[in-house]
Amino acid sequence: MRRTIPKNKVICPLNPKSLNTMPRPKQPHPTPGELEVLKILWDGGPATVREVMEVLNRRRRRAYTSVMSLLEVMTEKRLLRRRPAGRAYLYTPAVDQQKTLGRIVEDVVGRVFEGSAAALMAHLLGRSDTTPEELEAIQKLIEQHQA
Repeated sequence: MRRTIPKNKVICPLNPKSLNTMPRPKQPHPTPGELEVLKILWDGGPATVREVMEVLNRRRRRAYTSVMSLLEVMTEKRLLRRRPAGRAYLYTPAVDQQKTLGRIVEDVVGRVFEGSAAALMAHLLGRSDTTPEELEAIQKLIEQHQA
């Protein structure tokens, strides 16, 4: 007799042979894969699974079913909305781009830089690959913020 494990459960890592399950931990932010999909939809607008897969495959090959599963999970997590479009579904972001990115940056600043925006900027500016154009853009942003 084969038992199935509900989608929102994982096998207990302490005893992988057991079927005792525990809930998946909730992620406070989109995973890297989910963020990649969100960026595609924020930039390009509504898309089908196939259209999302075509963009994702420019970097790394993925199976249609893997992309479809990811979009389904994102819909369940309320990161995406979907609506029928012929025989397919069109997916759109259900979360605002600026709010989502802002929460991620705030989390990194809080956890990694102890809440210091100055420490974050010092780290970013200390990178050897900062271009003069980027430095100029940062200076303009600082001046606009001070005004």
